[in-house]
Amino acid sequence: MMPANDAETLILDLVTPVNDCETVPLENCLGRILGRSVSSQLDFPHWDNSAMDGYAVRYGDVTTVPATLTVVEEIPAGQVPQCPVKPGEAARIFTGGMLPTGADTIVMQENTQRAGEQVTVVTAPSAQAFVRKQGSFYQAGAELLAAGTNIEAAEIAVLAAAQCVAVPVYRRPRVAILSTGDELVDINQPLGPGQIVDSNRYALAALIAQSGGVPVPMGIVPDQRAATRQAIAAALNQADMVISSGGVSVGDYDYVDQILAELGATIHIRSVAVKPGKPLTVATFAQPNRQQLYFGLPGNPVSSLVSFWRFVQPALRKLSGCSSGWSPTFVWATTATDLKAGGQRETYLWGQLSLGNDGYRFNLAPGGHSSGNLVNLSRTNGLARVPLGERLIPAGTLVRVLKVGDVNL
Repeated sequence: MMPANDAETLILDLVTPVNDCETVPLENCLGRILGRSVSSQLDFPHWDNSAMDGYAVRYGDVTTVPATLTVVEEIPAGQVPQCPVKPGEAARIFTGGMLPTGADTIVMQENTQRAGEQVTVVTAPSAQAFVRKQGSFYQAGAELLAAGTNIEAAEIAVLAAAQCVAVPVYRRPRVAILSTGDELVDINQPLGPGQIVDSNRYALAALIAQSGGVPVPMGIVPDQRAATRQAIAAALNQADMVISSGGVSVGDYDYVDQILAELGATIHIRSVAVKPGKPLTVATFAQPNRQQLYFGLPGNPVSSLVSFWRFVQPALRKLSGCSSGWSPTFVWATTATDLKAGGQRETYLWGQLSLGNDGYRFNLAPGGHSSGNLVNLSRTNGLARVPLGERLIPAGTLVRVLKVGDVNL
């Protein structure tokens, strides 16, 4: 069994990010990965402007106060100044207003007294106070956003300000999903004796979409060698990555590893020292300019999801073109209950992670922590990690927790 950290490193080293781009409208690029670096022909700010409501003055006129100046113009945001500011003069200006010729300093209105066309400065400003100089935030032609940037609201604001109507983004990688097992039925079919619903398909599709991929469900594959081989071959032809659940253990009907080898795959991992999720197959198929990844996940629902969170999600993030931030996010949290493990494998116990004034806190999900118990996995946003060789992390002590969802206060 390969240690978890070694498996993570090996998997990420096998990933070659997608490099083909598509252009999407700005309003549709939330959550996409920037495919090429973006620059602008505009300076930011575009011109010298005021950061405050007040008066644009010549600094030399207000070094000694009180100083009374003649107001020659009013400059709201969006209006081009018409009058230069001469010695002994000032211009009324509002936040974002263009600085008039001759002025080099803003006096905030709270430090002035106005009487008709005269304004008296009662508190001396510092030189160039509250002036946002042209190009002080960004100079035209420089890189504005780098390729590989995850586009969120802030990046959309930057792209909009740079007048990027259409944005080059990496295409989303297609990820095929295969569910193996004669016991599986579709969600809309009645259950017969010994049968279970294929819930893994829906959970994995949701996780793939959350991680930047396009899920491609390929249906249920019966426990037959020929059918399994045909399904894997078809999935490889339609996707950048293939994920199967089930069929990777050591049972008489677990054909996946054998078929991968027959199809020409290089198998890098067959099992990991993780509980739940020991059976994990990681293989690659050589393709022009890249390696196509195959993940064979355990069939038990909890094992399948834990394996995805721990190993597949980082790989998919890198495959999607993200420039960094692929690895799982672990935080320190105080556990509210004892956390017990067998010690032979790195163990993940699921539950709720919350954040308070004293940091993160972890509450173990109630009920049995069986790899087949999908029910108490609901509301899970953290997986507490009991390291290899440890059997107990007592309540009230710190534990490393893998974040797998949003954390509330």
